Amino acid sequence: MLGSLLLFAPLAGAAVIGSRQNSQHCPGYKATNVQEGSNSLEADLVLAGKPCNTYGSDLESLKLLVEYQTDERLHVMIYDADEQVYQVPESVLTRPDSDGGSRESSELKFDYKAEPFSFTVNKGDEVLFDTSASELIFQSQYLGLRTWLPKDPHIYGLGEHSDSLRLPTTNYTRTLWNRDSPGAPPDSNLYGSHPVYYDHRGDKGTHGVFLLNSNGMDVKLNKTGDGKQYLEYNTLGGVFDFYFFTGSTPKDVSAQYSEIVGLPAMQSYWTFGFHNCKYGYRDIYETAEVVYNYSKAGIPLETMWNDIDYMDRRRVFTNDPARFPLEKVRELVDYLHDHDQHYIVMVDPAVSASNNSAFKKGLDQDIFIKRENGTLYKGAVWPGATAFPDWFHPDIQKYWDGEFNDFFNPETGVDIDGLWIDMNEAANMCPYPCPNPERYSEENDLPPEPPSVRASNPRPLPGFPSDFQPSSSKRELAKREQGKKIGLPDRNLISPPYKIRNAAGGLSQKTIDTDLVHSGGYVEYDTHNMYGTMMGAVSRKSMLQRREDVRPLVITRSTFAGAGTQVGHWLGDNLSQWDRYRASIQQILSFGSLFQVPMVGADVCGFSGNTTEELCARWAALGSFYTFYRNHNDLGYRPQEFYHWPTVTESARKAIDTRYRLLDYIYTAFRRQTQTGEPFLQPLFYLYPEDKNTFSNDLQFFYGDAILVSPVTQKGSRSVKAYFPGDIFYDWHTGAPLRGNGTHATIENVNITEIPVHIRGGNVIPARTSGASTTTELRKKGFELIIAPGLDGSASGSLYLDDGDSIEQPKTSEIRFDYRDGELKIDGKFGYDGDAVVEAVTLLGDKSAKKDVQIELNKETSVKV
Repeated sequence: MLGSLLLFAPLAGAAVIGSRQNSQHCPGYKATNVQEGSNSLEADLVLAGKPCNTYGSDLESLKLLVEYQTDERLHVMIYDADEQVYQVPESVLTRPDSDGGSRESSELKFDYKAEPFSFTVNKGDEVLFDTSASELIFQSQYLGLRTWLPKDPHIYGLGEHSDSLRLPTTNYTRTLWNRDSPGAPPDSNLYGSHPVYYDHRGDKGTHGVFLLNSNGMDVKLNKTGDGKQYLEYNTLGGVFDFYFFTGSTPKDVSAQYSEIVGLPAMQSYWTFGFHNCKYGYRDIYETAEVVYNYSKAGIPLETMWNDIDYMDRRRVFTNDPARFPLEKVRELVDYLHDHDQHYIVMVDPAVSASNNSAFKKGLDQDIFIKRENGTLYKGAVWPGATAFPDWFHPDIQKYWDGEFNDFFNPETGVDIDGLWIDMNEAANMCPYPCPNPERYSEENDLPPEPPSVRASNPRPLPGFPSDFQPSSSKRELAKREQGKKIGLPDRNLISPPYKIRNAAGGLSQKTIDTDLVHSGGYVEYDTHNMYGTMMGAVSRKSMLQRREDVRPLVITRSTFAGAGTQVGHWLGDNLSQWDRYRASIQQILSFGSLFQVPMVGADVCGFSGNTTEELCARWAALGSFYTFYRNHNDLGYRPQEFYHWPTVTESARKAIDTRYRLLDYIYTAFRRQTQTGEPFLQPLFYLYPEDKNTFSNDLQFFYGDAILVSPVTQKGSRSVKAYFPGDIFYDWHTGAPLRGNGTHATIENVNITEIPVHIRGGNVIPARTSGASTTTELRKKGFELIIAPGLDGSASGSLYLDDGDSIEQPKTSEIRFDYRDGELKIDGKFGYDGDAVVEAVTLLGDKSAKKDVQIELNKETSVKV
């Protein structure tokens, strides 16, 4: 009962401004010994009265550090004077350097009130952040701070969530605590934590606020009794480590965030192809049959995936000798590679504690997490009792590399082309306190396998040779030393006084225990939200050391701020429902633009539940405009590979053809984000920041700067009410112009095999002349330059060319297209070592015209259009 009361209680300090009063007023702090420099400010903060000790012990002495890092970024940090309180390690997220910022030239200004201490961040006359809304609380197990917001604010971010893109602002709580959350309803915490929000104020600009804190937290948006809007942090520990950043447009603000958490990783050309997977493929023969069926249906399949089905009793770094014998898996992989296709499998963090090689080596190298008393910690995941790697361990990379080199050895093992990591929140199926995880090791206690997994009726496999046809045979843990920035002693690490709104219940429910101590002395209570991202970073290095010259694709479920520098993300175990289809739009926009994880997509057609022909057809089209495009569904449900329904097959063919024609446009814009942070996936207000009608639109989006996607989002509908800002747009399919005037237009007769797509005026799109069955084949096609004149009659675009795979690119081209007054000019940097030829130029307009040309993209040139 007490936990429920505290869950919804507002900040203890200045409680009278909240909707519910707290009986104890906290004193706040007083600023003393203030020292100001040209680009910094430092001060001591001392407790200004009697401690309130509401959710832990008030710390009496704090430090304030303010840094004008750049002219558009301000760093404000409040931390304990002794520096014992946990801070996110530099090894996980490297801090940005100050880069010539100064108080005088900065667009952001810091000001403060000494007693009770509060501070503001201003941009000109606009107050961006104002903590006078409450007293500052800094306790051993709770941090509290509240800032005023404008009336009816437009706030975005604070992921991961499946709520609306523009966050609700009344009685809304966003909990950040990573959890295994299959089919989670809206308004619950999901797999990742990204404690950053964006405040868009139309013609007054946009700014972002990032709290670098990995502890569990509730962030509340609400109004006081007299209607004043606020945002409130309620955090279980750590420090206040704020970064405030701004820019001239929302796109610039996103780019500013990438300077803090790091630029995203570039992906290989092939990774933007179409992928397919299912949890529950019976064996390697059924996997191969799916490959064949896609080919037979004429649906280009770039990459085939296997879920945990390939493992021996679901143990990582093993393969089932009966259903996925190594020699047959290798034969399928060879077949895929011979046909310019790819293969990926899943790896979970938890290692089976039964008698197997990976577990033995982990014990020998002492890299598993242990309890504080030195005993091995075990939970239970798919294979039963499991041990969990400690990603802080100094030898963890050596261990993980070794497992990859053994199991994924191209010469003797499974030669994967990318990696899929799951269950890395970390998930744990044994309810806390999990007194006997070993019982899960018994065969009859394992999670159920799909009924068909031991099928005794294997059928002939079309398209593969006879020898591929199925047969009928069946540490010492590092002692925690008192040191700096690793956490205060004597905390309740299992059930802290403040209860965040974790949908799983207690902090340790459905995950590993939060009182576990990692190498270096860090406790899981503080570092939990980073477990998945740390696994992603180690796994990326393991993939790199296998092929040091090739960009590694790593797709993960659990993420923290900065994850995009290492990995891409799929949105987890969604449902085959229309609301999840719609929610996926804001989710890809949040990750792609707000969180700087641009390689992102949802399970197309939904993961759990029986999809329908209509939903799957619509989703096949929508998914083609994710950056990561994969059909994936759950065991026990209706198969949903695209070839099962005629209309879905048609929709997929059309969608993939469009995607592949646009693939170099995608590749170019994606690469730009990895260089500058300028987002590829964008909400409408990113391109029309002063148009208030775009601020809450999360059912349309821009795919780069040039493509507006307006999917049908309602079951049974054959039309969509799409918003067109005051600009000119051209129908992708017909080239017909549409003059937007800031109103909605109804697009009629949208067959379930179609998706409305428009080209924004002012852009030149380098499109391939036709689609192809693989991306390798696609790269041999010529280009068609599609010119969509803007309102002033001009247009521009770009094209980036490289070999599509290598990390180091000695020969690249960065080509610029400019159209004006009937002439198209082509210039830029030319160096790409390959054939790149423009075979047609199409000018869109009332009388669209296509002109056949033959222009080699290796020098400056111009052509009359």
